[in-house]
Amino acid sequence: MNNLGARLKEERKSLGLSQQQFAAIGGVEANAQGKYESGERAPRSDYLAALGNKGVDVLYVLSGRRTPLSTESLNDAEREVIVHYRTLTLMDQDAIGQLALSLSECLPVSD
Repeated sequence: MNNLGARLKEERKSLGLSQQQFAAIGGVEANAQGKYESGERAPRSDYLAALGNKGVDVLYVLSGRRTPLSTESLNDAEREVIVHYRTLTLMDQDAIGQLALSLSECLPVSD
């Protein structure tokens, strides 16, 4: 479970949630969340299941490997973006990737 805490924190921040908010989703106190993120304690399965029900990639938290995205989970707008993206040159695809990364890093995140 090496780096589990860091990946858990990464998932929390990607959702823009505080430790207290994230802990509440998992049914634990904020201090337990802090211990999970610091690696002092390992989370229980019911906590991880609750996070998974809210969209956290639990496979990633546990293993460092992202859960493959199913095309059935995409809505029409997301599918259309992917179709257009695939028609772009590699240079343009890279530019879109950099833009998406920059925009996601600008989102406010609280600890």
